[in-house]
Amino acid sequence: MKKSKHKILTLSVLMGSAAVIIHAANKFIATAAQLKEMLSISSKNFYNWRFGKVYYTKKGKGTPLLLIHDMLPGASGYEWNRIENELATEYTVYTVDLLGCGRSDKSGITYTNFLYVQLISDFVKDVIKEKTDMIASGMSCSFAIMSCLNEKEYLGKLMLVNPPSLKSLQKIPQKKEKLLKLALEIPVFGTLVYHMLVSYENTKNLFIEKMYYNPFHVPNDVIDAYYESAHKGGCYAKFMYASLIGNYMNISINHALASIDNCLYIVTGDENNSDFVIDEYTQINPAIEASKINKTKHFPHLEDPEHFLEQVSIFF
Repeated sequence: MKKSKHKILTLSVLMGSAAVIIHAANKFIATAAQLKEMLSISSKNFYNWRFGKVYYTKKGKGTPLLLIHDMLPGASGYEWNRIENELATEYTVYTVDLLGCGRSDKSGITYTNFLYVQLISDFVKDVIKEKTDMIASGMSCSFAIMSCLNEKEYLGKLMLVNPPSLKSLQKIPQKKEKLLKLALEIPVFGTLVYHMLVSYENTKNLFIEKMYYNPFHVPNDVIDAYYESAHKGGCYAKFMYASLIGNYMNISINHALASIDNCLYIVTGDENNSDFVIDEYTQINPAIEASKINKTKHFPHLEDPEHFLEQVSIFF
């Protein structure tokens, strides 16, 4: 009996010591990742939303144009830094860091499609306060489309940059995805796993293998910005990613896509194997127009901003 108690006590001490060491390592990793200070912050540029403070920038004069980034780990408004100044010569450009991303608050909550739809709707009504056109990237295209269904008065034209397939958006959290999300959200140990997933090498490899057509053209500043953003907020940075891999951001947008009468334009990289995605969208809404930008992949606005801006001028 005494031996059993001694083993339990020893195990408890070892586990406690390991937790303290890993917690210290997690704090060091998160702090070190932000040393380059790629994501500048102005204290005036926060929208005090009911679920947390949302960071945004405002540039230029003209018709309002809202830029909404993709939901990759480390995502932020930095995704648009190659084009937002040029756009600001013709538009009032609002670039937002969605809740749980970049410089916005990162809370320990489940991030859903409905949450972001409400955020976009409220931001347009409370901050912009007039009819707004949008450019959305990746997963955020689904948020933008659902927002158009809810806010017909406030939302105008919508450009979708490499939107997700409609089939992928119909995947709901199953037992496996729920367990993955739960495991990642475990204090200390889950944070360590998250830091391994969003390490600098993994972030770099993600862009080289999947985001850019030419792997030799991936800029260091983009990798640094995503790496920094993935660690802002300390242990709470992982909750958005946990919701993403758990499929909690998914929702079928087929009905919304068929119902909205906004002008829609899809822009893809010609190396992103997006033909079937364009077919999915145009079969439901034949009014959608689409174009491809040569020698680009997931981020044509980063990889070839000049030709991307040409598409913007054509559509808007």
